[in-house]
Amino acid sequence: MKAGTLDRTITVEGVTTAPSSTGAVAETWSTFATLRAQMVQASTEEFQRAYGASTETAIVFRTRYVEGVTLAHRVVYGGEVHNMKEIKEIGRRRGLELRCERVGV
Repeated sequence: MKAGTLDRTITVEGVTTAPSSTGAVAETWSTFATLRAQMVQASTEEFQRAYGASTETAIVFRTRYVEGVTLAHRVVYGGEVHNMKEIKEIGRRRGLELRCERVGV
């Protein structure tokens, strides 16, 4: 993986739980890692759902290997939040391919 192809910056976030000021448990997203990445593919499809029309934007990022990234994390790119749908390891811990999806109504 050449450094010159990693021309985007993405943030991988994980959910954390902490007690709020009222004593209730609150879930918040915190930064797990900020990475340089390559955008491999981006596509937008429109579907008819039971609740109406829905637009799904699929995007694939390639980045260097980071230990501990799971499907429970999410990717923030360009101010938009993308849920991870699939993680593929490239080689033996050389890189990761993150398949993400942004769903909007």
